[in-house]
Amino acid sequence: MILLRSILYFTFLVITTIVIATVGSLVAWALPRKYVHFFDTTWSRLNLWALKFFCGLTYRVTGMENLPENNCIIFAKHQSAWETIALISVIPGAKSWVLKRELLFVPFFGWIMVYFRPIAIDRKSGRKAVEQIIEQGIERLKSGNHVFVFPEGTRVAPGTRKRYGIGGAILAEKSGYPVLPVAHNAGVFWRRRDLRKYPGVIDVVIGPLIETAGKSSTEINKEVEEWIESTVDSLPNEKS
Repeated sequence: MILLRSILYFTFLVITTIVIATVGSLVAWALPRKYVHFFDTTWSRLNLWALKFFCGLTYRVTGMENLPENNCIIFAKHQSAWETIALISVIPGAKSWVLKRELLFVPFFGWIMVYFRPIAIDRKSGRKAVEQIIEQGIERLKSGNHVFVFPEGTRVAPGTRKRYGIGGAILAEKSGYPVLPVAHNAGVFWRRRDLRKYPGVIDVVIGPLIETAGKSSTEINKEVEEWIESTVDSLPNEKS
């Protein structure tokens, strides 16, 4: 039943992506920037509803009181595809995501992504990618967007760790904008490279805002990593 329910959800995900991306791509160019995010927020909420309906998978959030009044740089744990869907609507405000450039060439998904002003990097370009994150990240922040970073750069299975990349931390150092850390245990219920979505409740924890003024990128990365990883370790790591 878990596999069947997961297939039904995946079908829903594909259909909503095609429909919303197609409609959005046709009209987004003519809309004021503040209205463009109606499309990704709607897509996110629909898929969170569908996950609960088809798979019995829901979530709870603690730390909403830590959300800042102004925009910031968001660092989030990356365990599955769930957070790329959910955090669009869970954390309010326009967001520019740091992502790999190849995603812009994915049919439907890539078509609409360009209107959300992502920072699309070539991960093989090394220093050039970091310079792009800094330059475009500062511009996005000044325009009022959050900049959203997965510092691990790729999905990491629960119980394992990957070195945090330095690009987001350098952006925080150079811009002076604070960092909002986000921890969760989505990978317990939605595993990487696994079609099955297991029923349960994903815990999302939004941490205290980390001020970056006067700190080096190394210090920022260390502080963020310690908070995220220690918080993830405190969350349930098995399906109930």
